[in-house]
Amino acid sequence: MSPILGVIASSKPGIALWEPQGAYDALSTVTVPAGGVASIAFANIPTGYKHLQIRGIAKNTLSNTYTANFYIRFNGDSATNYNAHALYGTGASAVVNIPSGANPVFAIWGLSGSSQFAAHIVDILDYSNVTKFKTVKHLMGTDTNGAGYIGLESGAWRSTSAINSITISIGDGSQTIAQHSQFTLYGVR
Repeated sequence: MSPILGVIASSKPGIALWEPQGAYDALSTVTVPAGGVASIAFANIPTGYKHLQIRGIAKNTLSNTYTANFYIRFNGDSATNYNAHALYGTGASAVVNIPSGANPVFAIWGLSGSSQFAAHIVDILDYSNVTKFKTVKHLMGTDTNGAGYIGLESGAWRSTSAINSITISIGDGSQTIAQHSQFTLYGVR
């Protein structure tokens, strides 16, 4: 006997119970070339979307640490009007981090070593709304040869400006974003 496929019908003609409510459009992809780069940027971001999402794989160029951060800044703003907090876990322990200092920013972890890239999904909500601050959430994870890390970060850019550019840079001047790191910016309808 063949399996029965479930079909759900609406009690109201012409109305589907489930329809896709959004779509992702790839707006731009940056792949880091040989030698690495200090930063990458997405410029001239159109305003016709509800949200933005960045998906990426990344690592830094240091060979002895996984804790280097990539920083996200909006519209070239390097003022102290960013807030962020984070929760990281290894399966054995958890760490809460609230960045402090002159310029707390959203951190994207990139792990060092020859093959230890971290995967990232960054959601930037209501990026073109000029009546509210911008909210960001970030999920990341990586395997470190049998161990691993997973992280959840969230934060805000305390500005009502529409976001028209995003810069991702490395946190330490002695390193770069490593070759083969890749970031794609999506518009969410």
